Amino acid sequence: MKSARSPVAVWRGRDLLDGRVVESTTVILRTRGCRWNRCVMCGYAQEGVDASAEDIIAQFRSILERLRGAELVKIYTSGSFLDPVEVPEAARVEMLRSLRDTDVRRLVIESRPEHIDRPALERILSFIDVEVGIGLESSSDLVRMHLINKGFTFSDFARASDLIHSLGGRVKTYLLLKPPGLSEMDAIADALRSARDAEPHSDIISLNLCNIQRNTPLERMWQRGSYRPPWLWSAVEVLRESSLRVPVICDPVGAGAKRGPHNCGTCDGYVADAIRSFSLSQNRADLNVDCSCRSVWKKVLELEDISFGTPLV
Repeated sequence: MKSARSPVAVWRGRDLLDGRVVESTTVILRTRGCRWNRCVMCGYAQEGVDASAEDIIAQFRSILERLRGAELVKIYTSGSFLDPVEVPEAARVEMLRSLRDTDVRRLVIESRPEHIDRPALERILSFIDVEVGIGLESSSDLVRMHLINKGFTFSDFARASDLIHSLGGRVKTYLLLKPPGLSEMDAIADALRSARDAEPHSDIISLNLCNIQRNTPLERMWQRGSYRPPWLWSAVEVLRESSLRVPVICDPVGAGAKRGPHNCGTCDGYVADAIRSFSLSQNRADLNVDCSCRSVWKKVLELEDISFGTPLV
């Protein structure tokens, strides 16, 4: 049974902070979840419970010891940290006060654009340096609105990013590799174009590789055989070719699983490790990995290009 006083997950890791690799802690708080909750690939809201401000504060206090030595902390909620219905202001303020007695130098949160407003940002920035993650997914309104059902436009993203920057905050932009409805080649092209379009509005870009979450429209597509998660080689291609002034990072969640991004099964582990190494180093030499299945991936791109004809994006 899901407890309103227990977070979904907490773990330690390593992340980039102003070009340095530092210790980080990630916590996913259990809240009522995303109010939009209509994106075709997202099942995170299923973790939700009707958590009060007191419940959320109790969750955070339970993990404070895990922040020891971490310079960066990510507080995620499977929704929007800045949504006052999901995370009441009293809970936000108490968590921010608690961070004053830690080694944390930067807080990373996530929010949809409609919840990003000046008063909430000013309050957070009065406590700590903050980076706001926004799930743009694609810079194409066609892809985002009709294939993903994200519910906001690129202009909404740009306005929110401009507000964050005007107040001294940072923006982390999430892009989705291979939304449903795109061929593998189109997905690569969409990610590369989206990275270029998002760069002026971003301090860091995170490439998220689509995976199959349970009880979602995407899972039903996958079960019918009409969707395959992206090849890890496609992620390598995007990371190699996205020559931007801001860091581009990627953590291939579920790599090697049928529901996650995968190659042939033999190389999945070391290709995923190469992607993670690149995300910390930003050195393309870390992506110099190979496997015989790479030629299969190239053939897939070629055959899909012939089969699909005119690109959707």
